[in-house]
Amino acid sequence: MPTRTAAQQRAEAKVSYDAFLAGCPSRQLLARISDKWVALILAALGSDGPHPGADRGDEPRSMRYAELSRRLAGVSQKMLTQTLRSLERDGLVARTVTPTVPVTVTYELTDLGLSLQHMMRGIKTWAEAHMDEVLANREEYDTHVA
Repeated sequence: MPTRTAAQQRAEAKVSYDAFLAGCPSRQLLARISDKWVALILAALGSDGPHPGADRGDEPRSMRYAELSRRLAGVSQKMLTQTLRSLERDGLVARTVTPTVPVTVTYELTDLGLSLQHMMRGIKTWAEAHMDEVLANREEYDTHVA
C-alpha cells in the first residue's frame, strides 16, 4: 500500500464531505458558522467603523475585545469569549497579544475567515434589506393561521 501525504489524505477526505450525512464534519462547521454571533463577529471584523452600514465595502481590520463587545449589542462576555475562541480554533480569526501595560489583545480575520466573511456580509446585507418584507409575511401568515 503506497504512503499518502497529508495533502493527499485531505484531498481524498474533501471529496467525501457531504453535509447531508449525519457524521460529516462539514455539518458541524455549518452549525458553527450559522450562529448569529459568528456572523456578527465576522461582519464587525470586516468593517472600518461603528456607524450603521459601515461594513459595506470597507476593509477588514483588527479590533480589541472591548471594541467588539461594544459593537455587538447584547452579547454576553461569556458568549463573546467562547465564540472568539471557537473562531480562533477553526482558523477564522487570529488573536494577537501585545505585551503592553495593560496587555493589548486584538482579533482579526485570517485569510480563511476573510473568505467566509464576504459571504456572511452578503447574508447580513440581505437580512437588513428584506426585513420589512419578512415582517409583513410573518404578520400575514399569523393572521391566517390564528
